[in-house]
Amino acid sequence: MNKKLIAIDLDGTTLNQDSMITSKTKETLKKAINAGHHVSIATGRPFRMSHQFYQQLELTTPMVNFNGALVHIPNQHWDGERETLINREIAFEILSQKKQLNLDFIAAENRDTFFIDSFDFFDEKIFASSRPGEKNLLSPKNLTTNPTSLLVRTDKRFAGAVSAELTRQFGSYVDVRTWGGPTAILEIVSKGIQKAKGVQEIANYLSIDQKDVIAFGDEHNDLELLDYAGWGVAMTNGTDQLKGIANDVTPLSNQEDGLAVYLEKLLKL
Repeated sequence: MNKKLIAIDLDGTTLNQDSMITSKTKETLKKAINAGHHVSIATGRPFRMSHQFYQQLELTTPMVNFNGALVHIPNQHWDGERETLINREIAFEILSQKKQLNLDFIAAENRDTFFIDSFDFFDEKIFASSRPGEKNLLSPKNLTTNPTSLLVRTDKRFAGAVSAELTRQFGSYVDVRTWGGPTAILEIVSKGIQKAKGVQEIANYLSIDQKDVIAFGDEHNDLELLDYAGWGVAMTNGTDQLKGIANDVTPLSNQEDGLAVYLEKLLKL
């Protein structure tokens, strides 16, 4: 069997409903690595919210953060590292339209920290922080460099209109994506950024052919990734749209070690 690159999404895929990697999933991915395959994380999360899983799986491969805006090997220099940034002025222009757009907050993120315009709707789980302070307020004084991504939160009934309006105004420079889940959070990244592009860069670096890329995901931000992969697998708990373009669907959900069970059988681990 050719050596594979196994690209794994985190939330709803590798992680269970408690945002944890089970021992079963860890052991299975370790078996795959020991068999000579490569495992790489491809997530929408910033690095500060995913580094613990990289360490837990004892990975050494490049990883994808911010849905492809950051491709890097954590904590070391790598010639292939790429970070695609957004003009900081877009953040302040959106902030000036906060009321008209019916936004709860506007946040700017980079790999190490975040800036948010108000703590009224602050969610520790989203920002991996329990003690935001003055230094985290979104202002020209604090946000002095271009961010990697922007997050805006609105009511679900406004999400479509907000996405359309942001695309109308800034669509030449950015792409707007909707997070899954109960809260309407829109993520804004530089134009053309997607997980597939980052995973393709990793595959080229590891000398893995496209046909030997296996990708797992559950949400709309995994569409291009599963479409690009030689074998794209949607989680059974994933969206119907994703299942429609996947090569296969796991019989079990992320809460039932669906990725691990599927991979064991596929690779005969």
